Amino acid sequence: MTPASVMPVFRYRAFISYSHQDKSWAGWLHKGLETYAIPKRLVGQTTAAGAVPARLTPIFRDRDELASATDLGRKVNEALAQSANLIVICSPRSASSPWVNAEVLAFRRMGHADRIFCLIVDGEPNASDMPGREAEECFAPALRFRLDRDGQPTTEHTEPIAADARTGKDGKTNAKLKLIAGMLDLGFDALKQRELQRRTRRMAVLATLALIVMTVTTALAIAALIARHAAVVASQAAERRQKQAEDLVGFMLGDLNDKLQQVSRLDIMETVDNQAMNYFQSLPTTDVTDAALAQRAKALKKIGIVRMEQGHLPAALESFQAALKLATPLADAMPTDSSRQFSAAEIWAYIGETYWYQGQLRAAQQNFESAQKVLQHTDLPTFNTPQLQYQLTMIDNNIGHVLEARGLLDEATIQYGNMLTLCRKLVGTGPEQTQWEAQLGAAHNNLGKVALMRGDLATAVAEYTADDTIETALSARDPQNNSQRENMLTVRGILGRTLALTGDIKTGMRDLQEAVDLATQLTKVDPKNTVFQEDLALYASQSGRLQRLNGVLPAARALTAQSLSIFLALTKQDPANTDWQREFAEVQLEQAEQSHASDQTDAAHVKVQTALTILVPLRSKQPDDRATLLAAIDAKLLLAAMTNDAQTARQLRNDALDAMKTVKSGRSDPRLLALQVEALLALGREAEAQPVIQRLWNSGYRDAELLTMLQHEQIAYPVNVAFQKKLLAATDSNTKK
Repeated sequence: MTPASVMPVFRYRAFISYSHQDKSWAGWLHKGLETYAIPKRLVGQTTAAGAVPARLTPIFRDRDELASATDLGRKVNEALAQSANLIVICSPRSASSPWVNAEVLAFRRMGHADRIFCLIVDGEPNASDMPGREAEECFAPALRFRLDRDGQPTTEHTEPIAADARTGKDGKTNAKLKLIAGMLDLGFDALKQRELQRRTRRMAVLATLALIVMTVTTALAIAALIARHAAVVASQAAERRQKQAEDLVGFMLGDLNDKLQQVSRLDIMETVDNQAMNYFQSLPTTDVTDAALAQRAKALKKIGIVRMEQGHLPAALESFQAALKLATPLADAMPTDSSRQFSAAEIWAYIGETYWYQGQLRAAQQNFESAQKVLQHTDLPTFNTPQLQYQLTMIDNNIGHVLEARGLLDEATIQYGNMLTLCRKLVGTGPEQTQWEAQLGAAHNNLGKVALMRGDLATAVAEYTADDTIETALSARDPQNNSQRENMLTVRGILGRTLALTGDIKTGMRDLQEAVDLATQLTKVDPKNTVFQEDLALYASQSGRLQRLNGVLPAARALTAQSLSIFLALTKQDPANTDWQREFAEVQLEQAEQSHASDQTDAAHVKVQTALTILVPLRSKQPDDRATLLAAIDAKLLLAAMTNDAQTARQLRNDALDAMKTVKSGRSDPRLLALQVEALLALGREAEAQPVIQRLWNSGYRDAELLTMLQHEQIAYPVNVAFQKKLLAATDSNTKK
């Protein structure tokens, strides 16, 4: 749900091209780039080059496999294709090197001429045009001349983007920073300023020093203002005071917050953010430059993101809304300025995400639609660019999720269909783009979920299989990408769970176990990542259910206990997260089922009641959320099965049936129909249950729990051979697409 980078993900941040005679420069630059830590205040910002990373790794500079000037070698060719940028170390040696020239030509022919950066270490740029100084030329021919449509050099000159490390020019440090700024599409001055701030501030007394300095600075500025009587001087002093204060607040939100996060001092971090928030809210919005207002909006957005990560959703919302109050007038004033429009849309989306996490679906939808409206302005210069189209797929995804949670499946399907169309268009526009392919997989996943709720199990499995194929291929392409591995394990778990609903419990158990194994690996890599923790807990619980239905209670109990422990910690960390609360309740219901299967009725009863105390208020808040509805009905039926009071049991089952009648759309959801059959049979209303059982048979639903129940009631339920053929055909067809 979070707004993502609009740029494709490459394996390498940069490819360094150089003459082996400049090997020492290459070694210095390679080490300097890979060890450089991006100032934390900039990390995560979205620029034209994508999301700003924490590190510029990895950097490629191995050219041992280079065969000749015209045969770059497979490894180097692949590295160039998988590199976001090309850095050329420019000297008379590299200018005459056929290898360097060939590498530049290859990269430009891939369509990345605007991502080539030069580091001048010796010689003179364009000396070839200076009579008598031709030997000093430091730019290779492929850098100096444009290419024609066939990728061949012309005689038309071009000016490469260069940083100059020579003495008397930029110098080594500034040249390196210029390269980094160019690679990340950041302003050099902004990056240099962050670098200076980082070097001049130490970890000692960070928490108190920042606030003291802020107070002292303000006091000095006021004293200076009083000391000067001239109006012009007073104005200058006020501006200087404000700039000093805002620079200090910038440090507090950037380096200071990052350092405090490293030492887990979230308490001090929260105090700093609160002080900064109070400061910004006290500032006027009139008689201030647009640049200053934009800077404040970015700072407030940063506060919101930190608060969201801490699980303080109301405080995060306050920060985002304050940022939007500044960003909206800026965007309105310049409707054709893409950067301003993107900034406003991003803040709208963050507000929508915050509402979503709080379960306020209508508010979430309104804000997502506001972000969509901003991005759909046809007068934006970037309207038809892949980057903006990708952002629109993200908004379609978010709006679809909200509509789905509101029970509006038809409307959600439209959004998911738009998303799929845009994603297919993006993927078909050019070479492999990892983010676009992953988003295409997500579109298939969304449509699979809608198909399941409509009772079309064959289509659901086919769509999930399509997503699984995409995510698996992307993970194989970049096995070190943990975010992609998380995408793969998620769809693997969903596919396994759905296959089990069709009666393929063996494959379902296998897929769910693979999801658990992958999630376990990721939690070891990043133990504090709550997404990985949630994945592990969710799929461990679902795997435990299949183990129970397969008669393996010890394994089921172990998996469920692991899941329960994780969700207990997560819900304590962020009680406002409705997804975690509902999943926590689902795990307790599974544990109750296991206790009930072992004749531990009292323990099972306690677990069900505990789950209901969570689910009842959640249903009141989100009455149309399918997962919450299914869990609440399941809890009532389980409670009814355990009570000895016939009247109470009947009332619980009738309550469950009444809850099913509130469903607005997706009434053919086989999971819902199976619960309806359970309630009707328990009430002795077999005649009413028979048509529902027939609908389940027609859909191909063969969940083990339903089969056990029908067997107990001695109701025939043979394999639907026609459905199995349809399922196989749909899966094969979608896999080949």
